[in-house]
Amino acid sequence: MRNIKKEGPADACNDEKTCSCCAVDFFEERPPFWKRRKLIAGSVAGIFLVSGLMINFLTPLNIVAQILYIMVIAVAGKDILLKAGRSLLKRRLDMNCLMGLAAFGAFFIGHGEEGAAVIFLFFVAEGLEEYAADNAKKSMSQLLSLAPETVKVKKNGGEMEMHTHDVEVSEIFVVRPGEKVALDGRVVTGHSSINESPITGESIPVEKSEGERVYAGTLNEEGYLEVEVTRKSEDTVLSRIVKLVEEAEGKKSKTEKFIDKFARVYTPSVIGLSFATFIVPTFLLGGAWDTWFYRALVLLVVSCPCALAISTPVAMVSAITAAAGHGVLIKGAAFIEELNKTHVFAFDKTGTLTRGKLEVTDIVGFNNHSKEGVLSIAASLESRSEHPLAKAITEHAVVNGVQLKEIVDFRSIKGKGLRGGIDGKIYYAGARKLFDELSIKAPDELFRFEAEGKTSIFIANEDTAIGVIALGDMVREKSSQIISDLKKLNIRTLMLTGDNKKVAGSLAEKIGIDEYYAELLPEDKVEVIDRLADKFGRVAMVGEGVNDAPALAAAGVGIAMGTVGSDIAIETADIALMHDDLSRIEYLMLLCRKTMEVVKQNVTAAVLVKGSFTFLALTGLINLWIAVGIGDMGLSLVVILNALRLTRVKA
Repeated sequence: MRNIKKEGPADACNDEKTCSCCAVDFFEERPPFWKRRKLIAGSVAGIFLVSGLMINFLTPLNIVAQILYIMVIAVAGKDILLKAGRSLLKRRLDMNCLMGLAAFGAFFIGHGEEGAAVIFLFFVAEGLEEYAADNAKKSMSQLLSLAPETVKVKKNGGEMEMHTHDVEVSEIFVVRPGEKVALDGRVVTGHSSINESPITGESIPVEKSEGERVYAGTLNEEGYLEVEVTRKSEDTVLSRIVKLVEEAEGKKSKTEKFIDKFARVYTPSVIGLSFATFIVPTFLLGGAWDTWFYRALVLLVVSCPCALAISTPVAMVSAITAAAGHGVLIKGAAFIEELNKTHVFAFDKTGTLTRGKLEVTDIVGFNNHSKEGVLSIAASLESRSEHPLAKAITEHAVVNGVQLKEIVDFRSIKGKGLRGGIDGKIYYAGARKLFDELSIKAPDELFRFEAEGKTSIFIANEDTAIGVIALGDMVREKSSQIISDLKKLNIRTLMLTGDNKKVAGSLAEKIGIDEYYAELLPEDKVEVIDRLADKFGRVAMVGEGVNDAPALAAAGVGIAMGTVGSDIAIETADIALMHDDLSRIEYLMLLCRKTMEVVKQNVTAAVLVKGSFTFLALTGLINLWIAVGIGDMGLSLVVILNALRLTRVKA
């Protein structure tokens, strides 16, 4: 029987700023919707408003109706008026000031019902904005809650339940079938399938065995695992994702910054225009003061920049949080805007367009030697070598069940190949120059593979060639597809690589790359990125995130792929793809373009509606009800709902 103990109260963690499970500073725990103060206040204010309207229009008790309207202001307008007061003390005018002026002005000219309606509807509009912000962050809130607060740690021959925040690096914790992984670590015992979709967006479970990494927030589907902690709770991949998204939502795009500046000038200008609307017709043109005073109030409400102010931020927040849920970390709204304007993508080759690992691609046998026989001889010789090519051949033999033979009189020929005795005969494996010395003619297949950019190992005995094994860095399955998809989006694609021109050219032709640059050192890649930027304006660089760090930093937008656990990649890149899946790039481009479309739609709608309603207000064709209900609250709702569509963009 397991010995399970609890070390102190498991729910007693007070470090809310660093613990990934307790980060209430980022996603504050909220009570159920029906219990929220705003909903209660809104419901009470709504009852007061409806009751006041019924009494006002159905009975002669006007004074009771006015009291109820004042109660609406007291309940729904308390925070609005307090904010307006603080703004005035700071000698700054904001939308709360506009609404306060409009409400008191309506009461002043005997339209208490409209003054109460202005405050109530503006209160509802603010509630909708809060709901939009909550909904946009919903996916990240769910992600954060995935990490368990407690974990069973192996101690003193048993298991002790501890809060994740108290677990130290190198301690061992256990994960049973159906449990979530609580901390980042390395498997030391067991084998299982782990669902990593919350972190990487990849829906297919990943097989994990001894020596492989697991991450907090992922789900153990079947086997029993013992895991050595490699990161404390505040440093897990999950925690870093949350912190990155929090920081990203605070980084504004150029459009957001412009609208912020515009709103600061816009609000006092509107108040000035409203005063002019009242003063000029009344005192200079002899108009009825109450008529123009009312129109000035309507103009104040219509011109409230609420919908315009949220038009861009709500779209950006929706996009950033939606992307995080699909395993794409965007480190700021500016990169969404920048990527939308980018028409050139530069890709690193090794590890990005290819798997970054040499694999056997072809085996050809000569003089009645079978493929299996050639592989057996080659793998037997290569099993004595530590060269990457040797490992690839040996692994291929093991996977295909080919038996290795006993080697005698083994010798490594430096820089050329290997020599060894098998079953009483001498065999060689190596590069073509070794066999030039042995006066053995190289077969045509060797030249064909070299022309294709593959690395070839020539196998021969003392008299003749018996086979060729070709190895290559295998192209990722989706490389050709993503290049094709980007071309459909009118994006030019380039490849940067340190490989030779023959290899680079062969790969570029195979997957459809428009242009390639070969034999580049890391600093050369930076120079190429700079030249491309001068030529095309904006360049996005996609790399594996470590050796490509200088180029990622130099590009307009640096995109690091397959970065789970890679600190350098996440720190350097502007956008990080958490899984080795190139299809996320197409999703990213579609999301960025859709986001900027939504931003344009929101800004255009806000400007057109506000402009139209300004004209209608000056001509007296609308009242305060319509100004707030449609021109402010209704428009804000449309902007919010339009932005929330971004959460439905599919990867």
